[in-house]
Amino acid sequence: MKNGVFADYKVFAGNSHTELAEEIVSIMGKPLGKATVTKFSDGEISVNLWETVRGIDVYIVQSTCAPVNDNLMELLIMIDAMKRASAGRINAVIPYYGYARQDRKAKARDPITAKLVANLITAAGADRVLSMDLHANQIQGYFDIPVDHLVGMPILARYFKEKNLDNLCVVSPDHGSVTRARNMAEFLNCPIAIVDKRRPEPNKSEVMNVIGEIEGNNCIIIDDMIDTAGTITNAANAIKEMGAKNVFACATHPVLSGPAMERVEKSEISELVILNTIPIPEEKKIEKVRTLSVAPLFAEAMTRVFTNGSISKLFDTPRSL
Repeated sequence: MKNGVFADYKVFAGNSHTELAEEIVSIMGKPLGKATVTKFSDGEISVNLWETVRGIDVYIVQSTCAPVNDNLMELLIMIDAMKRASAGRINAVIPYYGYARQDRKAKARDPITAKLVANLITAAGADRVLSMDLHANQIQGYFDIPVDHLVGMPILARYFKEKNLDNLCVVSPDHGSVTRARNMAEFLNCPIAIVDKRRPEPNKSEVMNVIGEIEGNNCIIIDDMIDTAGTITNAANAIKEMGAKNVFACATHPVLSGPAMERVEKSEISELVILNTIPIPEEKKIEKVRTLSVAPLFAEAMTRVFTNGSISKLFDTPRSL
């Protein structure tokens, strides 16, 4: 390292999303680092690095998606392997940060798993985290190391701008996504609406009311993640009943667990646009779903981290559009 800049960098990947990792390194003009992540017969994870990382700026691309616990342990063990191999700096690139939904004590005796996982990643030896659309912005503060927080909304907004839809309205499916919806509405120069819902239990939601004008509009519902798709399909069905012309939906993280795809297929959603922070199995690639890549953005961000460039300038203006 000279004057705070490393002489070289290498990118490695766990098993969670090798397709995304390979796309990132192809953009960066680098080969993927040689490492194998396997399991012993009893299920313990084994990591082997097949090239030197001493004094190198290393990046480990690993989404902590399903199987969440296996992928999280892979990340932690890879970080430990890099640290014990004297890597110069260890950057955990986590396109999807699992366990983020429990980010506070909503009721007595709740765990705060977002903080617990942050502690584990830090204790394992990571020097920096690069992630996208954390479930809550305060999760950045759960780490005692630098966190670069990328935003997926401009990629989604550019896609809808290119569709040249008229009478647009961006809809927040709940109160927690209002800021995200407002930012997208500013990019698209259109109004917003808010779905007022209640959640009687986890993974279940009920629409109570819609705040804003949606009648006759092409509505775009935006959220950070879609898990069982209850929230987003209930919102889509409700605003369609209230007079929306067409209903589109988009999200950064396609968790899509349980009955998600069946709900999307049967809902009033005309098109679901998602980013590839999580791999999508072939059986979930239905006609309604359109996937956009985050690889160019991560490649640019990782290059800027390596050269000590600014990450925030990626989002200062609507240059992505």
